[in-house]
Amino acid sequence: GKKVDKGMWIIHGSQACGLSTSALPERKQDMLASGRHAIVMVLGSSMAASLLPSLGSSRETPRLVQTHRISQPNPLQLTPELSFQIGVHAFLLWASVGFLMPVGIIIIRKSHRVECNKRLKVLFYAHLIVQITAILLATAAAVLSLINFENSFDNTHQRIGLAVYAFIWIQPVIAFFRPHRGIKMRSAWCFVHWLLGTGVCVLGIANVYVGLHAFHERTSRSVRPWAVLFTTEVSIFAFVYLIQGRWDHMMKEGAILDEQVAPTSHLTSPSSNQKELTVAS
Repeated sequence: GKKVDKGMWIIHGSQACGLSTSALPERKQDMLASGRHAIVMVLGSSMAASLLPSLGSSRETPRLVQTHRISQPNPLQLTPELSFQIGVHAFLLWASVGFLMPVGIIIIRKSHRVECNKRLKVLFYAHLIVQITAILLATAAAVLSLINFENSFDNTHQRIGLAVYAFIWIQPVIAFFRPHRGIKMRSAWCFVHWLLGTGVCVLGIANVYVGLHAFHERTSRSVRPWAVLFTTEVSIFAFVYLIQGRWDHMMKEGAILDEQVAPTSHLTSPSSNQKELTVAS
């Protein structure tokens, strides 16, 4: 509705731009969806490639692992207080970039084909609340890490985290300066907003894996259960994200098939017409 368009302040997701893709030609919609899926797959492949060294290092022989630990200048000595601080930091970032942001993306993508104005408002404000909460949690995690941890930014986890913190606040600024509908720059803004939001989400998920690996390397504690659980969650989100892009197409194909094999019982047979004419005469 017009009221929603004036109040829109969107944090994440390409569909948050407010464009109604139903007005686009079907072929163009398929091309846009395929392009977005290709970009997501490239980002996911890059994330997987960046994690391959971590997976390989976890399979080192005991002798190599022992040598690596000895060569570390500052092995981490966990105290109850430090263990609690790390746990809070990990939980806040998981809740932010590992859970709420993917949920926010899925929520706003669900409004892709919504025509009911009331339902569209509900989905928009749900997306808005979820993404603002995610930003606040990530900010809290950043503040706590600056207070409690060493921040030399000489390792991959801290550097990726710094980039995530920066981009996560650029996103709402971009959303605030969203062009109005009908302006030529609106399409470009939508693409940038979607690309940045999806990139932050993928980068944040990758950094969760990097953080788990760094924790294992510094403390020698097993993180396999957490990695398995997180991988399961990410796989579910990825499946839902991809199926959302093809759901309408599959439903449309099913409807066409139903029309082709629809029963013709409503048609009057010639024999019935003859019987009616005979009775009438």
